[in-house]
Amino acid sequence: MTQDTRAALLRAALHAAARGWHVFPLRPGTKRPALHGEKTCTGSGPCAGGHLKWEQRATTDPDRIRAAWSRAPFNVGIATGPSRLVVVDLDTPEHKGSSDAPCGAATFAALCERAGQAVPTTRRIRTPSGGEHLYFTAPDGVRLANTAGTVAASVDTRAWGGYVVAAGSTTPAGPYEALCGSVPVALPGWLHTILQPAPMRPAGPLRLPAVDGSRAALAALEAECAVVAGAPDGLRNTVLNRCAFKVGRFVAWGDLPRHVAEQAFQAAGEAVGLTAAECRTTIRSALNSSQRTARPREAA
Repeated sequence: MTQDTRAALLRAALHAAARGWHVFPLRPGTKRPALHGEKTCTGSGPCAGGHLKWEQRATTDPDRIRAAWSRAPFNVGIATGPSRLVVVDLDTPEHKGSSDAPCGAATFAALCERAGQAVPTTRRIRTPSGGEHLYFTAPDGVRLANTAGTVAASVDTRAWGGYVVAAGSTTPAGPYEALCGSVPVALPGWLHTILQPAPMRPAGPLRLPAVDGSRAALAALEAECAVVAGAPDGLRNTVLNRCAFKVGRFVAWGDLPRHVAEQAFQAAGEAVGLTAAECRTTIRSALNSSQRTARPREAA
């Protein structure tokens, strides 16, 4: 990396911060945060009062940005939640592991057409893989979370708990380039409706239907649904995925009907505020993966 490259990345970070977007360093040439993790935290400096993750340490302070980027040619991450941004990530089929599926851009255009709206003209970034990031300003008073497949296949979103790589950053696959729309427009109402979390349901005992199956399978299902019910904000989808995967082996062994697991996890996920579509996508993916990779009962 040359001094010119480092200066260009610093300018990209300062440019984003001047827009009110909270930035943090990514490892040079990558998309991974350059900040230390909790296990290696020394409890000093910014973390003197407790470990701060990248979302909490992202900043718009020019002095802090100059100090950080003076150390290395870091790529630039934008923490979307603190920046009041919702970024729609339009992937290419290859990025999702399927070459014959429609690309995210085509899928999103079809969604806009069904909503009776044109594809919004807003800030648009081309990624090295050929995908696109569409920037929108988040609605006031609403805390939207990341989604994966909730809107449609190959259409993800980044909000609280997420980040995107800023224009001007580069990886071995190529640069992140601004295509058009210097200013993000407001998140369209129809898209906000899709992304709006389901209302929190009153917590209550999990009621499992009477089914044939081992006691161990039903006990595991009930225990994992309880874990989902207690998942912290920002990690609920991750916890749902992990818990459904763990129960999937009982489905693979024939101890638990799949639809029973799906219904129980769907109720648990929606009860903590995940959207119905997000729950269905996560549960289906987790169970499919678990059933595909489950070891034989005697080897477990």
